Amino acid sequence: MEVIPSVCDDGNSRESQVKADKHIGRRKLSMDVENDIEYLYEAVPQLSTVFHILDKIGEGTFSSVYLGEALMANGTKENFALKHLIPTSHPVRIAAELQCLTVAGGKENVMGVTYCFRKDDHCVIVMPYMEHQTFVDIIGLLSFEEVRQYIYHLLKALRHIHQFGIIHRDIKPTNFLYNRQEKMFALVDFGLAQGTTDTQIELLKVAKQKTQKGGGSTGKPETSQGKRAPTSLAPPLQSLSHPRTSAPHSSSSTSSSTSSKPADKRVSVSTFTSTTRSKHTKEFSGLCKAPRAVFGERNLNSFTPVPTKTTDPKIELVKPTKTEDPATRKFVSAHRRPVPVRTPVSNQRPNQRMTPAAVNLGFTCSCYSTDRVCNICMSRKQQVAPRAGTPGFRAPEVLTKCPNQGTAIDIWSAGVILLSLLSGRYPFFKASDDLIALTQIMTIRGSRETIQAAKTFGKSVVCSRELPRQDLRTLCETLRGRRPSPDDEATPHPHRDTATRHHTHDSPISTHPPGEPSRQHHPEEDQTLEEPEAQDERGWDRVPDEAYDLLDRLLDLNPAKRITAAQALQHPLFTDL
Repeated sequence: MEVIPSVCDDGNSRESQVKADKHIGRRKLSMDVENDIEYLYEAVPQLSTVFHILDKIGEGTFSSVYLGEALMANGTKENFALKHLIPTSHPVRIAAELQCLTVAGGKENVMGVTYCFRKDDHCVIVMPYMEHQTFVDIIGLLSFEEVRQYIYHLLKALRHIHQFGIIHRDIKPTNFLYNRQEKMFALVDFGLAQGTTDTQIELLKVAKQKTQKGGGSTGKPETSQGKRAPTSLAPPLQSLSHPRTSAPHSSSSTSSSTSSKPADKRVSVSTFTSTTRSKHTKEFSGLCKAPRAVFGERNLNSFTPVPTKTTDPKIELVKPTKTEDPATRKFVSAHRRPVPVRTPVSNQRPNQRMTPAAVNLGFTCSCYSTDRVCNICMSRKQQVAPRAGTPGFRAPEVLTKCPNQGTAIDIWSAGVILLSLLSGRYPFFKASDDLIALTQIMTIRGSRETIQAAKTFGKSVVCSRELPRQDLRTLCETLRGRRPSPDDEATPHPHRDTATRHHTHDSPISTHPPGEPSRQHHPEEDQTLEEPEAQDERGWDRVPDEAYDLLDRLLDLNPAKRITAAQALQHPLFTDL
């Protein structure tokens, strides 16, 4: 990228440039956006010598995206997307995202990287800017042919990154940019990407190892939980072919290896840990100030204290117990007092002793395949499994915390996008937690099929009642208003508006528990149903069976049988493509 750097005569030059950009015909920026742009200029001063930041075009949990304009060497101006990562992002995560963009990006509908800026703990990734339309604005205007092209190019991008062993983990319309006029597509945002067992992205292997050491159960990028030492900056982090980028290491303090005061023998492990944590924060902060290597360093968040000689011989560290597999652990009460059985007070005689409860030592627990949780299961450690992704696009194996997740989770998300395009409803699934999201999937794909698929990856799902599997063509055509819903056929409403008769909910399934009132419908959240004549002009009366067959295979509940991106591109729906 050949650009002409701006020449700064004095300290007020940058401010004058920013003010000039606000009055060249651009739209009026809000005060919050202006403050964010000003903060970015201060955090990364190098940007002011190359870019004029025009607007803030996106914001997520772990980054913000700005529109920047640069003067090229040939005298023309070109727009770029500047992705500013949050300062608490782990350096390995930043480097892994950069490596995904440099190795797999720039072709096959995958966004590439142009440059990278780094100042202390701030990192800005520069990418080509592609003008695109918002998915929610065009979903009701697309023809079936445009939908077919959209899914084809999305699967093309997924096939490309899956060949490198990259699991995107956050496939959704906002991460697959679409320029309707130019017929251009781009898959973006590899901030949550993970690697398969045979991935070609070396830094994804490092990030996976660090996640396993940290023991996180959410699958989200590692971030520092405590206050960062202002001087504990890591050495510069080199990208593959572009400038340096880095972020400070996590310097949260954990339990110390020594204590200054004698501890009571009755103090529990959790109390001992919490009291020593606040006493030795300075000691761990001092360790963080020493320069250390970026890759392969020891993570202080999972630091295990090493026993050392203390001034008081009475103080000893509590040795962590050996972790056991929850599936093989059995309830043994040989070294514990039996749990007494409580009897009503009215039936107790004076000086009557409580009798111990009989415990069957052959069972792992007493709540297996039931709708309750026993104390044995409550005392077990939660299963570690990645859950990164956007609600509504998570696959069943992600919702049930299956530890073995592969590229099939991206295929499921692509199937949810196709379901929204064929039904004209976005978002299609909208749930507040994973259990409700799994219930919504059951409503579409069937409870018996979901239970059977869960068994294939080692999960037991219990459903209070059986939900039948729905026909995908009937569902999508009903939501598009091309056929009346079963409720309208059974109970006609002559005084109701025609458009309202077909479907009035923003989601095809219920998102509230039985017995509670449903959420009120907000017309602005979804697309207004159009007349069948207008839809016929865009080919929605000629949707072939191959489209719903592909949808059924993309939304296969069993990840082992789910179609791959390479196989989907060979589907009969894309024969002429």
